[in-house]
Amino acid sequence: MERNDYRIVQFTMIGHATFHVYELTIPLFVVIWLDVFDVSPAVLGAVVAVGYGLIGLGALPSGALADRYGSKRLVVASMAGMGGGFVLIAVAPSLPLLGVALVLWGAAASLYHPAGLSLITRGAKRRGTALAYHGAAGNVGTALGPLAAAVALTFLDWRLVATLFALPALVGVLAASRLTFDETAATDPADGDALDGLGEFVERTRLLFVGSFVVVFVIAMLAGTYYRGVFTFLPGVLAELPVFEPVAFAGETFEPSQYAYAGLLLVGAVGQYAGGRVSDARSPERAIVGVFALLVLVSLAFPVASRAGLLATLVACGALGFFIYMEAPIHQALIGKYARADVHGLSFGYAYLGVFGIGAAGASIAGIALTVGGTALLFAVLATLPAGGLALAVYLTFSS
Repeated sequence: MERNDYRIVQFTMIGHATFHVYELTIPLFVVIWLDVFDVSPAVLGAVVAVGYGLIGLGALPSGALADRYGSKRLVVASMAGMGGGFVLIAVAPSLPLLGVALVLWGAAASLYHPAGLSLITRGAKRRGTALAYHGAAGNVGTALGPLAAAVALTFLDWRLVATLFALPALVGVLAASRLTFDETAATDPADGDALDGLGEFVERTRLLFVGSFVVVFVIAMLAGTYYRGVFTFLPGVLAELPVFEPVAFAGETFEPSQYAYAGLLLVGAVGQYAGGRVSDARSPERAIVGVFALLVLVSLAFPVASRAGLLATLVACGALGFFIYMEAPIHQALIGKYARADVHGLSFGYAYLGVFGIGAAGASIAGIALTVGGTALLFAVLATLPAGGLALAVYLTFSS
C-alpha cells in the first residue's frame, strides 16, 4: 500500500471507528430508556428512528460539500459534533428532549460516511483493500463502544456514562487532525470538476439516477433498513433469551447478553474485512448476491437457533454479525463503480440518504413487529429486506 493510501486509511479508520463507537452504543441505552421514560418499544423505536434518520437526511448535503470542499474538514467536524451530541443526550430530562438530542447527534453523524467513503474512492488506489480496513475499524469501534458502555452501565448511572462518551470524539479529533494526504490521488483528471452550484447539483443528480446507480441506491436502502431494524432492539432481544440470564457477582449484576452483543459486533470486523477483500478479488455484483442469500437464511434461522441452546445461539449471533457487515464494503464498492469520481461524494450522499435516512424506518418497523409478534415476527419481517436486495443484485449481475 502506497504512503498516501496508508494515511487515508489511517484517517478514515479513526473517523469510522468513532462513528460506530456511538451509533451502536445507543441500543444499549434504549434498554434503559424503555424503563426510565416508561414507553413501549414502538414509541421509543419511532423516537430513535428520527435521530438515526438525520444521519441519512444529512448525508446528501454532506456528499455535495465533500465534492466541493474536500473530506477532511467534514470528517473532523463530524467527530466533534457526535461527542457533543452525547453530552446533550446525557442531560435530556424527558423523552421529547431526548429526541432533540438524538436529532442533533444524528446531524453531526451524517457528515461522516459520504465524506469518508468518497475520500477512499477518490484518493486510495487500492480501493477495495482500503474499504476492507475502513470497515474493520468501524466494527472495532462498534464492538468496543457497546462493550465499554455495557461495563460502565453496570457500575455507573446512564447519564454519567453518556457524558464520558464525549472522550472518544475528542481523542479522534486530535489524532485525525495531524494526518495529511492527497484527497484525489486516485482520480483521473478527465473525470470532471467538483460540484459547483445548485444547477449543476440538479443536473448531476439527474445523470446519476439515469443508469444502474438507481438499482445500487435501492440495494443500499434495503441493506440500511435491515441493518437498523436488526440492531435497534437486538440487545433487548438477546437479554430476553433464557441462555443469557443475568449473573450476580461480587454484589453486582452482569448481563451476559450485552457481552454477546459486543462479541457479535466484533465478529463483524472480520466480515467487513472479508467483504472489502472479496470486492477487490471479484465483481462486487456477484459477491453481494451471495451475501444477501446468506442473510436471508441467517434471519430465518435466528429465532430457531436462539431456542436451541447456548452454542446454537452464539453461532447464530456470529453468523448474523459476520454477514450483515460483510455486505457493507461490497455495496460501497458498487457505489464507487457505478458513479463518476467527480460526484463520488454526491453518490455516497444519496446512498447514505437511503442507508441511514430511509433505512432509519427499520427501527420503527422492528419496534412494531416486536410489539405485535415478538422475536419470530421481527426476524421474519426483516428477512424480506435482504430478499429484495438479492433480487436486485441478481438483476445487476446479469445486466452489467
